[in-house]
Amino acid sequence: MFKPKLLTTLKGYSLELFISDFIAGVIVGIVALPLAIAFAIASGVRPEQGLYTAIVAGFLISALGGSRVQVGGPTGAFVVIVYGIIQQYGMDGLVIATILAGIILIVMGIGKFGSAIKFIPHPLVVGFTSGIAVIIFSSQIKDFLGLQMGPVPPEFIEKWIAYFKYFPTINYNETAIGLLALLILIAWPKITHKIPGSLIAIIVTTSLVIIFNIPVQTIGSRFGHISSSLPHPVMPHLDFAMAKNLFKPAFIIALLAGIESLLSAVVADGMIGGRHRSNMELVAQGVANIASPIFGGIPATGAIARTATNIKNGGRTPVAGIIHAIVLLLIMLIFGKLAELIPMATLASILIIVSYNMSEWRSFKALFRSPKSDIAILLTTFFLTVIIDLTVAIQVGLLLSVFLFMRRMALVTNVEIITKEFEDEEGEDSEIGMLGSKIPKGVEIYEINGPFFFGSAFKFKEAMLTVEKAPKVRIIRMRKVPALDATGIHTIEEVYKECKRYGIAFILSGVQSQPMGALDKAGLIEKIGRQNIYDNFEESMIRAQEILTLFNQKLYN
Repeated sequence: MFKPKLLTTLKGYSLELFISDFIAGVIVGIVALPLAIAFAIASGVRPEQGLYTAIVAGFLISALGGSRVQVGGPTGAFVVIVYGIIQQYGMDGLVIATILAGIILIVMGIGKFGSAIKFIPHPLVVGFTSGIAVIIFSSQIKDFLGLQMGPVPPEFIEKWIAYFKYFPTINYNETAIGLLALLILIAWPKITHKIPGSLIAIIVTTSLVIIFNIPVQTIGSRFGHISSSLPHPVMPHLDFAMAKNLFKPAFIIALLAGIESLLSAVVADGMIGGRHRSNMELVAQGVANIASPIFGGIPATGAIARTATNIKNGGRTPVAGIIHAIVLLLIMLIFGKLAELIPMATLASILIIVSYNMSEWRSFKALFRSPKSDIAILLTTFFLTVIIDLTVAIQVGLLLSVFLFMRRMALVTNVEIITKEFEDEEGEDSEIGMLGSKIPKGVEIYEINGPFFFGSAFKFKEAMLTVEKAPKVRIIRMRKVPALDATGIHTIEEVYKECKRYGIAFILSGVQSQPMGALDKAGLIEKIGRQNIYDNFEESMIRAQEILTLFNQKLYN
């Protein structure tokens, strides 16, 4: 469970596998280059910090991860949360939040939460992913059109108001470069998938800008000199007061990293016919997110697009992901200064395509054919992400999902009196017919159908109130109750105490293993008496007859 896939795949590793991994790693490294720079700039940090992240975190995610082909690095999912942290707490705050997120991920992995993350509702994931896509797209309009304006407002509505206000200042040179890059990005995949369109867009537009001396803003003119070497590791100064305030965004980073990395691993499993180790993957993501900020990086996770590129180009072991990180390091060391010449409009075009691919508009549209509760989760999460804040969106979305799940489970659970139904049954095939008798007078039978938990326990009490005359014996059939929680146990105990107060015999019938274990741990088996708990209805009825006989003899109390 906690063994990296690298150790597993190295057994029997061959030269043929290495050649496939090497080719895939080189291609993915080239694909990752513009994305790492673009995500860093969109997140509000320096371009080289995206490269640091892809190199350090990408290496560790592949070396320690639980997937054969996962490729890690900065992704669009973190753009919104990272930008918000930097605006409020600065780079020191981002470093602390990322390290905290790494620790949380390791704890989640050790606690075997790998499978639990998969249960996060699909509408919630689509909602915040689509919301992030809209925000990324919105953040690129200034650079794409070359608008002559100051800092872009962080709020979505104010941002678009500012865009419309400054639209007359559009720079046609910037727009032309952006449109050309966009056309290349759209058309190139139809020609070949072997060479990434983003690399072609960068080479073509940068060359045109240099050859014709087109006056556009570049990475160098915006950020100045770009470092072409890895920084020395620096341990951050831990501010406990700041760490306390940053725990919430750190948890969101950890949750996003967990969701995206495991989702990517599941997609990869389907493509290669493998099976990842989810808890080991979480631990690796945690280690990577602790190391990344120490080397000047930002949060990282498994990247679905880069992982898919790795697979399609022959990558079959974690060695491909390690080579991708080494290729990025070599590119930064040798060609790092050339990155300063890349036009900002080209990076904006790359992120516009990224936002389109992230939007999941087909899934978004398809969810409108789902139940209303799922649509509510989708739209709530989407609009809260876009209008207010990603942290708020995920919190509210998760809370709404839990309440709607409780409501849905409560609807499928019902408690009803079935005494009359038994009396109406005829024939030897009926349960009463097989017993050779009818329901004795003074016996009331209830049946619980479905999980008996805090969301449905109130139905049990309501069913009890519908009886006009108190019976002598109350039988509770639980053959269709697969699960029982503390509230269900408490409700059964309350009903038992009420029965004891009024001298009503209390019998449980058809109790399954989980409810039986829960009742035993709570001490209710001993209170009710094992002689009043039966596996089947026939034995319960025999016990009811015995109790009625004792009642008639005035010996039962």
